[in-house]
Amino acid sequence: MATGDPNDKIEWELRCLTEVERGNRRAFAELYSAYAPPLYAQVLLPRLGNPVAAEEALSETFRAALEHLAGYRPRGGSLFGWLARIALNKAADLHRERARTGKALASFESLVAPLREGDPAGATQAERRLDQQRLREAVDEVLERLPPRYRRAIQLRVLEDLPRAECARRMDTTLGNFDVLVLRALRAFRAQWVARHGERWEEP
Repeated sequence: MATGDPNDKIEWELRCLTEVERGNRRAFAELYSAYAPPLYAQVLLPRLGNPVAAEEALSETFRAALEHLAGYRPRGGSLFGWLARIALNKAADLHRERARTGKALASFESLVAPLREGDPAGATQAERRLDQQRLREAVDEVLERLPPRYRRAIQLRVLEDLPRAECARRMDTTLGNFDVLVLRALRAFRAQWVARHGERWEEP
C-alpha cells in the first residue's frame, strides 16, 4: 500500500480497483488488508458492540462494495470513506433486523410462556398440565406445517435458546442470513397460528 503522499494513496487505490474489476484476487486482498481492520475497529464494532455481528457486517460491506465497484468514483476522497458509508448502512440494517427479530421473538415467547411458568393462580396441577399439553400440541402442530428450515431455526433459537452464532453454525449459514431466516420463520409461524386459531398476535 502507498504511504505518505495522498496522491500516491489514491493512485494505489485506483490501480487496485482496476485490477479487482479484472478479477485479480491479490488486488482485492490488498484492499481488504488495508481497510478491513479500521472498518471493523473504528466503524462497526463501536456501533454494534458485538464482535460476531461486526465481522458479519464487515463481510457484507465488502460484498456490497464488490457489487457496486463499477459505480465508485474517487471525487477527491479516499476509498475508505466510501467503504465506511457502506459499513454504516450495514450496521444500521443489522440494528433494524435485530429489532424486528426481537419483536417477533417476544411475540412467540409470550405465546409459549405458559409452558415455562409455574402454577397459575387458582389452577390445580392437573389443570395446569392439561393446559400445557394442549398448548404444546397446538404449537407442535403449527411447527409441522412450516418448511423444515423454518422449523429448525425456531427450534434452535427459541425452543433450545441457543446463541445466534451457534444457530447459524448448526444451520451452515452466516449470522446475517440466520437473523433473516429466523424472522421469516417466526412470521410464517404467526400466519399459520392465526389462520388455525384466530388469536391476535402483534405484528413484528
